[in-house]
Amino acid sequence: MVVVTNIVASVIVIIVLQLIGMLVFSWMTPFKDMEELRKGNVAVGLAFGGKFISTAVIIGVAAYTNTSIWHMMLWFAVGYVCLIASYWIFELATPGLKVSEHLQKGNVAIGILLCAVFLGTSFAVSSLIV
Repeated sequence: MVVVTNIVASVIVIIVLQLIGMLVFSWMTPFKDMEELRKGNVAVGLAFGGKFISTAVIIGVAAYTNTSIWHMMLWFAVGYVCLIASYWIFELATPGLKVSEHLQKGNVAIGILLCAVFLGTSFAVSSLIV
């Protein structure tokens, strides 16, 4: 029974962390992600999907490598901060390109590139989680 309780608690924590992660990413953009998705904005969909998969990769590796929910949450927080930093570094590395404006305009190339930045960062950061 203890094993089942631990699994259920872990799944609940994973879902909550994923939702919190997506909420924070939504706050980072000057537009409303869900509104853009309702409009059919593919660029925002790609970027948002990349964020979702990236947070899932970090949570998955943190859950796999840690037996404690607290350690899993700590490593998720470290990885998540790295994802946020990657977004801002990407913004700084492309000074002539306002990423959020291009996403809002539906620039699919930017959506794909940002998705790849998030995925690459999540894979690299996940390799550091112990």
